[in-house]
Amino acid sequence: MRILVTRGTGLIGRQLCTALLAQGHELTVLSRHPETVASTCGHGVQALPSLEAWLPDQHFGAVINLAGEPILDAYWTVKRKQALQDSRVALTHKLVQRIAAAKNRPTVLLSASAVGYYGNGADTILDESMKAGDDFSARLCAEWEGAALAAETSGVRVCLLRTGLVLSRNGGFLGRMLLPFKLALGTRLGNGKQWMSWIHIDDYISMVLRLLNDEQLHGSFNMTAPAPVSNASFTQTLGQTLHRPAFFIAPGFLLKLAMGERACLLLEGQRALPERFENSGFQFTYRTLERALEDLLK
Repeated sequence: MRILVTRGTGLIGRQLCTALLAQGHELTVLSRHPETVASTCGHGVQALPSLEAWLPDQHFGAVINLAGEPILDAYWTVKRKQALQDSRVALTHKLVQRIAAAKNRPTVLLSASAVGYYGNGADTILDESMKAGDDFSARLCAEWEGAALAAETSGVRVCLLRTGLVLSRNGGFLGRMLLPFKLALGTRLGNGKQWMSWIHIDDYISMVLRLLNDEQLHGSFNMTAPAPVSNASFTQTLGQTLHRPAFFIAPGFLLKLAMGERACLLLEGQRALPERFENSGFQFTYRTLERALEDLLK
């Protein structure tokens, strides 16, 4: 099957492309730097420089939309919030328009979202039936999902990937934490009570492949492991896995001073459970944080 992947050159996209190629799929990756696609995503992967270059007679059997500027990397100024909106909501709107214009439409759209959809969940257990929160990141996710769901009017099966913290040995969230922890500078954030819904990248890729191939699955899915942990527990477990102490605390007020509004992403959390995957019989390889970290850091 020919599959279009947006942001296929990112951390998740690269590993997903490897898995899809191994299954014999043909891939096209949307990228602003098409000259890098083959070297980054795999031999034979084609590049699409813009959505406007997707002509109506070009057929993709599936579309996997992972696009979105990193949400934590810069202050949430008015300009930055607009960039986050454009890279998620506006791009997804354009993608759905191209799907509708295709002479032979894809059968499925898998579109990224995040557990930030739920806002600050405190200790509430969050399954896919829960409503969206009301902070900036929650509203952003809700609009992002709404843009993707519009593809259903074109007869396309839509799955929304409410993604937690993806743990990978190749970078991302865990990669940024490793150096300070290895230097025995592991740090709890605020009071450490905020929940962290995480997922090993291998399980994440398996979940995406399940959604791609199972025609009975549609709607929203929490892309998380079944055992979320508090920030204090995550800090302690990572320190123990690396055989390093993790005694430091970053006070919440200092994080707010340094990061502004986006500090909520570190000081608040979601206790999200993958109920729909569990009910579908999906088997997680890494159900606990201890096992996931042991595999990634061995």
